[in-house]
Amino acid sequence: MQLRALVHSRTALVLGIAISLLVPAITLPRLPHVSLWPIALGLLPWVIGKYVLCPLRWRALTSTDLGRPWFLRAYAESELLGLLTPGHIGADVWRMHRLSKAGLGRGDALASVGADRLVGAIGLAAFVAFAGAALPVRMLVTAGGLALAALAVLLVVRRVRHDLLPTQPLPRPRQLAHGLLLSAGYQLTIAGLLLGALAATGHTLSPLQLLGAFGASQIAGAVPGPNGASPRDGALVVALVALGVPLAAAAAAVTLKAAVAWLPGLTLGGVSLVLHRRTVRSTALVAA
Repeated sequence: MQLRALVHSRTALVLGIAISLLVPAITLPRLPHVSLWPIALGLLPWVIGKYVLCPLRWRALTSTDLGRPWFLRAYAESELLGLLTPGHIGADVWRMHRLSKAGLGRGDALASVGADRLVGAIGLAAFVAFAGAALPVRMLVTAGGLALAALAVLLVVRRVRHDLLPTQPLPRPRQLAHGLLLSAGYQLTIAGLLLGALAATGHTLSPLQLLGAFGASQIAGAVPGPNGASPRDGALVVALVALGVPLAAAAAAVTLKAAVAWLPGLTLGGVSLVLHRRTVRSTALVAA
């Protein structure tokens, strides 16, 4: 109910617009020696990866006859809500909500979003391993603990809440392979965005080094925080500094990456939410 109120709240929409304007307005003038062309060039492939490849991956792992446009719009909506909520949690909640409203059971909606997250994490881990990044032992222990906690939750749900278990079959190997291929494409676009953000500060690293730093920083995402000021962003700054990037440039690159994410999020997600709201209203009027 709180998420639905957020979606239909004009105050939240105005707040989102204000944040999207304030973050670049406050941070960009403070960044040293920033050129916007590299980040603009890096943003284009990332938008395709985030708002086309990712929803197609989600669709490939979901056993439903909903079409591509539905997944593209629902994913765009979820990304905007994710930017507005700590830890991006609103994105997953909204995707499960949209699937439930489309006719899927709660267990199937949870399995769909969970499978998409899992395949995305596997794709990222593969890139980190390919980049040769060494993950700290503490981070590995944290990741293992989270995996065990997820397994424990699944076992508890299986015993006490059967309605949250999926009724449809889990993704087949062919679906998983399709999802991993799309995930690999998305990881490449992340490398492009990071390259652009770093090049905007006058520094550069190899794509593999950037992906290794990005992958290592993702484990810090277990601790939620706002977009651009989360432990994950801080970990990425530390990882870039460890690779030889000056602290000011590393902080500037991460700030740029977080700031530009608002532009497609607000544009694509905002338009999709408005269209969804109109559809819901039209349906309610017809039913009445």
